[in-house]
Amino acid sequence: MQLSDDTSTAPPRLRGQHDYLRLLVARVTGGGANQMLMVALGWQMYDLTSSAWQLGLVGLAQFVPALLLTLPAGHLVDRHDRRLLLAGSLGLQLTVAVCLALASVLGAIGGGLILAMSVLLGMARALQMPAQQALLPTLVPPLLLARAVAASSSCMQASVIAGPALGGALYALGPRVAALAGRAATGASDAAIGAQWGAAVVYAVSLALLVAAIWATLAIRHRPAPRRHAAPSLADFTAGIHFIRQRPVVLGAISLDLFAVLLGGATALLPIFARDILHTGPEGLGLLRSAPALGAVVVGLTLARMPIHRHAGRWLFGAVAVYGVATIGFAFSTTFWLAFAALAVSGAADMFSVVIRQSLVQLETPDEMRGRVGAVNSLFIGASNQLGEFESGATAALLGPVGSVLLGGVGTLVVVLAWMRLFPTLARRDRLVPGH
Repeated sequence: MQLSDDTSTAPPRLRGQHDYLRLLVARVTGGGANQMLMVALGWQMYDLTSSAWQLGLVGLAQFVPALLLTLPAGHLVDRHDRRLLLAGSLGLQLTVAVCLALASVLGAIGGGLILAMSVLLGMARALQMPAQQALLPTLVPPLLLARAVAASSSCMQASVIAGPALGGALYALGPRVAALAGRAATGASDAAIGAQWGAAVVYAVSLALLVAAIWATLAIRHRPAPRRHAAPSLADFTAGIHFIRQRPVVLGAISLDLFAVLLGGATALLPIFARDILHTGPEGLGLLRSAPALGAVVVGLTLARMPIHRHAGRWLFGAVAVYGVATIGFAFSTTFWLAFAALAVSGAADMFSVVIRQSLVQLETPDEMRGRVGAVNSLFIGASNQLGEFESGATAALLGPVGSVLLGGVGTLVVVLAWMRLFPTLARRDRLVPGH
């Protein structure tokens, strides 16, 4: 396996792609806002219910609308201005932040409202991911795409480091904020009021970041959609599915990620690990959610400078196997920093998978199909993340949080072995860009 940093024949540097840089700003601020939302939302739900099942339902509530809306969203992305669709999805997340902030300040927050807002977040993601994925390759030359994906993923992961850590720290400041607002002395307990105000501060900061993300998105120069159909048909909506089914390399790459993260993801259970196993507060939860991104940033920055040129299939399967092993390590962690290190390794391994998978999907897909193929890809990602959170919550309710994570890590290793047999073309894939 070889990495190369030879830039003698490289196209212009990424720093000269101004619209691409604007998209990076939108991804960083919007991604950071989303991560802060999820920290506050998850801690608040577990604080209100103390239920692993309810934490799982948060993921399910986000997945169901994504399942129903992603394919139509991909069709929209191939027909309309991708900038405006991305800005619209960010605007829906802004609405969620406003509603949760007001409900927290007024003491009207509850599990039902959190689930309802999770549905809106699922709707926003159904549109955001295909629009974002289809927009990126139109902003850089093809030979820069692998580096652009790595740099974009690294910047996104930087926001995933800062967002949860900042969100957890702000949440922990809730009692002080409540005291400054003169709300500490009421009929409710001081702790409950502090938690409400801490969540409200997180939601308010998320709102400000989402405004910045919308501004950066709208600053990207308009690029016409590749083509417009006279009228949508069922074949148009399902074209992305048929395209992927006919390309084993693409199908294998995105389905490998689907099942690996579906089984191995432990994000939904982090509030339980933080409070009940590692005995820390919301600030500790924020750091745990940041840990995978810390590992991912290191790998992403490395791949942006030294992209993978050979043995892409081996790198992909090896990375997913390491992800499974790191998940098993996290399951057995009994100290905070050991858990943090295991999550960081899992994030580093996942970044290898993300860069290779996204590059393969984009390079194998013509521009007029990128919206619909991106929609199917985002549906797979959503299933692995949100449905994986539901799976984690459901199995944790039966086996406990440690048993749930351990089962997922072992399952990930089984998937790697099975996919190497099912998709030998992907396992043997050498170069990301054919002919280069």
